[in-house]
Amino acid sequence: MEQTTPRADGPAELGIGVVGFGWMGQVHTRAYTRVRHHYPDLAVTPRLVAVVDEVADRAEHDARPYGFPRVARHWRELVEDPEIEAVSVTVPNFLHREIGVAFAEAGKHLWIEKPVGRDLAEARDVARAVAAGGVRSTVGFNYRFVPAVAHARQLIRDGQLGRVTHASVRLLADYAAHPQGVLSWRFQRALAGSGVMGDLVSHGIDLVHHLLGDVDRLVADEAVFIPERPRPGGATSHYATGDGELGPVENEDWVACLLRLASGGRVTLEASRVSVGEQNNYGFEVHGTDGAVAWDFRRMGELVHTAGDGHQNQARTTVLVGPGHGEVHRFQPAASIPMSFDDLKVAEAASFLRSIAEQEPHGPTIDDAVRAAAAMQAMTRSLASGTWEQVERFVPEAEGIS
Repeated sequence: MEQTTPRADGPAELGIGVVGFGWMGQVHTRAYTRVRHHYPDLAVTPRLVAVVDEVADRAEHDARPYGFPRVARHWRELVEDPEIEAVSVTVPNFLHREIGVAFAEAGKHLWIEKPVGRDLAEARDVARAVAAGGVRSTVGFNYRFVPAVAHARQLIRDGQLGRVTHASVRLLADYAAHPQGVLSWRFQRALAGSGVMGDLVSHGIDLVHHLLGDVDRLVADEAVFIPERPRPGGATSHYATGDGELGPVENEDWVACLLRLASGGRVTLEASRVSVGEQNNYGFEVHGTDGAVAWDFRRMGELVHTAGDGHQNQARTTVLVGPGHGEVHRFQPAASIPMSFDDLKVAEAASFLRSIAEQEPHGPTIDDAVRAAAAMQAMTRSLASGTWEQVERFVPEAEGIS
């Protein structure tokens, strides 16, 4: 397929479709509309072509301010549309495989949200289609783009912490803590697959891979703390509450695991969707033989770093990230001017477009989603066996194809 539409007066245009126009679909769309402001050097520029959503009238109503020229009735219209060269897929998990495979097979570049399907098999199916179709992919592991996370990764790689010995990763949230929160698709195994594992653990595992490398073995535990919820009665959001007939919650509210890294380091990981009093309490601490780093999403522009000549009584220094860290210079002129969640998605959009323009991977790809899914599959096995389980070694579907 022709990758882009050439323009004599500037960057080539890339026709964009958006499948799913809930909150995340709108985040992707805002990223497309802003990306040229922050990344004027991109060789391609996105052009919104069409949007589709399964909720009647939502796309029609909500997409109007973004200037989409067309609202489609079904996502297959976008697959068949020659104007659309790349697509964002922000639909529920059970649709990831079918839609992701269809677009990749049609030669459309793919920006798809995690966890990319309900299990490892579905993530692999999308990866195979991406490799076979020769298209580029980006997956929504947006916390990689936090400048403080980028700085932490560089410190670790430069040996500033010495040999990494142990780390902890937490992803604690209250988005499902209300006992009358409706039984949306997120709580049903046939639609979501896992629960908080797909929602949040996928992010945590990707951060472990990104910062510390491969996981060798793990052991996991889980719990369902709110076993029944009101059936939705028309509501689709897990933030909505109801008082209807109760139905069973089919997947986990809470997960914790111990991880053994291929490097020999140890990691503890905990995630919850029902932690009363916790709003987006996401972060990590990494300890090494010579120092440590710690990051908290709620203070996204800060990184706590301990290092020095001694191994005891080290001072803790808070680094205020600025233009010399990660992508800050694309958004702000100085340290301590906050970046936002939406800014991270703009950086993610830029990595997607750069991958397409340069025909090589930038940022997290479908391969990273498969790696995360392999670790989560090992967690699932451990939950059943009650023992340590080996994480399947990751092998890319195709070298050089993301």
